[in-house]
Amino acid sequence: MEIEIQRDYYLEKLIRRKGNGLIKIVTGIRRCGKSYLMRTLFKKYLIESGVDEGHIIEMSFDLYDNIEYRDPKIFYPWIKEKIENGEKYYILLDEVQLLDEFVSVLNGLADRKNCDIYVTGSNARFLSRDIATEFGGRGDEIHMYPLSFSEFMTIYNGNRYDGWNEYIMYGGIPLVALAETQEQKMMLLDNLFEEMYLTDIKKRNKIRNIGEMGALLDVLSSAIGSLTNPNKLQKTFKSVNQSKITATTIMKYIGYLEDAFLIEEANRYDIKGKSYIGTPLKYYFTDMGLRNSRIRYRQMEVTHAMENVIYNELRIRGFRVDVGNLTVVDKGREGKPVKKQLEVDFICTKGFKKYYIQSAYTLGSAEKTEQEIRPFLKINDSFKKIVVTSDTPKPFYNEDGILFVNIYDFLLNADSLEL
Repeated sequence: MEIEIQRDYYLEKLIRRKGNGLIKIVTGIRRCGKSYLMRTLFKKYLIESGVDEGHIIEMSFDLYDNIEYRDPKIFYPWIKEKIENGEKYYILLDEVQLLDEFVSVLNGLADRKNCDIYVTGSNARFLSRDIATEFGGRGDEIHMYPLSFSEFMTIYNGNRYDGWNEYIMYGGIPLVALAETQEQKMMLLDNLFEEMYLTDIKKRNKIRNIGEMGALLDVLSSAIGSLTNPNKLQKTFKSVNQSKITATTIMKYIGYLEDAFLIEEANRYDIKGKSYIGTPLKYYFTDMGLRNSRIRYRQMEVTHAMENVIYNELRIRGFRVDVGNLTVVDKGREGKPVKKQLEVDFICTKGFKKYYIQSAYTLGSAEKTEQEIRPFLKINDSFKKIVVTSDTPKPFYNEDGILFVNIYDFLLNADSLEL
């Protein structure tokens, strides 16, 4: 019996947007479940809610059988013929970035009052990060990630501790999560990376030296949770690989990886100065399994893995996520003032909400706890401050009003920030 993964969080987003007059655009890394969400779960919802199946029009532009329909002069007449009357039609288009002139085509369909349009795409360059601008105010983006830990646990046959170890090793790509053995999971991840993501990036961006791109991925994979910038990466390439790659080329390659939704950047924010600092910044992988595939499943520092997972969880929940920087003045030798830089792992904001979060795999001692909360005590505002750890049995507040919560409660409870 085939396992059906519930993606209720995203399905509810599609349902809420039904009939809003906008082009619903589901973006995300390839194989994260966009097609399944739209063409299985959402289609099932439409049919169960009384929509005639003949009024659901589908097209997958990535299938060989449909290559001819990538030509708008063929596709547009085809779909116009399918829209037989003035009743409501639901148009589900998969990997729409492969359709030539897709913006004009979709805007043309959106002009028809009886068309409700849903599309998926896997590339931010074609589906601009500013969806509303590209579609003249008609675009409505839903960004999708691989399985969150809570989604993963709905199909994992075991306890949350074993599930956590599995998740940080092999990630949340649905195809991988459903594989039965470790060997199958590793083979799928390796093949996806080499044959889908890298090949796709190389072809789309006309990269000649794919070896440099692979080497950059290796460096970024080893540096999650570390501050870096193109100049620092260039020096690493020069010392380790004797490469003459320039900082400009590195920046361009990073842009390609972000366009493919493989990585995301977290910028540094000066908490006291209330302004962005610029470089250096941090890069996080959209999926831990893909990251681990690049490092051949070595360097499994659980501290960095947990930080990456927390970052992704916050992004899934719709937060903007930055790295906090705090300049403090301490007494140095002979009582002289010395400036020090403290870091808050994440500042996450959404509307008027703001949270400061530290990721600390283990606290262990009073000294370690003091080290983690020290930046919080230097912040002069009343926004909530949270330490996420693996060794807190249940959530509690200390005398400074700081919430301590374990990683499992944080990830499995959608309201964990409000505990």
